Amino acid sequence: MLSSNITVFMPSVLTLIGIPGLESVQCWIGIPFCVIYLTAMIGNSILLIIIKSEHSLHEPMYIFVGMLGVTDIALATTIMPKMLGIFWFHVPEIYFDSCLLQMWLIHTFQCIESGILLAMALDRYVAICYPLRYGAIFTYQLVTQIGAVVTLRAAILVAPCLVLIKCRFQFYHTTIISHSYCEHMAIVKLAAENVRVNKIYGLFVAFTVAGFDLTFITLSYIQIFFTVFRLPQKEARWKAFNTCIAHICVFLQFYFLAFFSFFTHRFGAHVPPYIHILFSSLYLLVPPFLNPLVYGAKTKQIRIHVVKMLCS
Repeated sequence: MLSSNITVFMPSVLTLIGIPGLESVQCWIGIPFCVIYLTAMIGNSILLIIIKSEHSLHEPMYIFVGMLGVTDIALATTIMPKMLGIFWFHVPEIYFDSCLLQMWLIHTFQCIESGILLAMALDRYVAICYPLRYGAIFTYQLVTQIGAVVTLRAAILVAPCLVLIKCRFQFYHTTIISHSYCEHMAIVKLAAENVRVNKIYGLFVAFTVAGFDLTFITLSYIQIFFTVFRLPQKEARWKAFNTCIAHICVFLQFYFLAFFSFFTHRFGAHVPPYIHILFSSLYLLVPPFLNPLVYGAKTKQIRIHVVKMLCS
């Protein structure tokens, strides 16, 4: 390994050390991580099979749930195989270009997931506040367009992070990344050159995506609550609110973990590094793990078809 005071010119290989400070027990940490990953894969796969096979679930709300499932599978698969390779098989090396690709995929899928949560909030807003116009507004064409826009927005916004690293940096302090996967700031901190532009753009992307999506999600649910509480019948209020419970749970756990990871990484100077890395890893793995469980438990139509599938 190269020591941290050596300047390296355009390294071809980087080294991921995993969880700094816990290297001796990483083989045991890999077991619950692997269980979470496998559960996420199985849960999201069952969810996708049910949504695809049941024509009654071919509605915008469930299509968005399917999009979320695909994104969760892709996000978890982007980081978990390499992470287990570090924990169990002691293969920490990764090609520089592969590391940049992993970084781009991770942050792109995170942005896509945020965009899908916004689309789901708008779907519930129209369904509850304008029920008679719901079918005319949320057509299959609109759902397809929303999926394309969300994907393109994420890919285009994150791409400059990759380009700025590849084109601006030639000299690096070290090739050792104190992380279990290739994260934007973890790579930027390796550079022996001015990283201010990269930091500013990273913050710009984070606050643009999270700020825009979070604002409109919050406004949508505020309007939904006002509409629900104005309904005359208690049963109607509960039925309308119940259709939003799963979305609210997914929305809260996604953004809570996101902001906790973001602020501890940048402002938690006194927090041990292994806490940063553990929570950063869980932030990427917990949503794919919880989302199918939440929708399976809270969405009646999906729960019924899951029970039918298991019984058959």
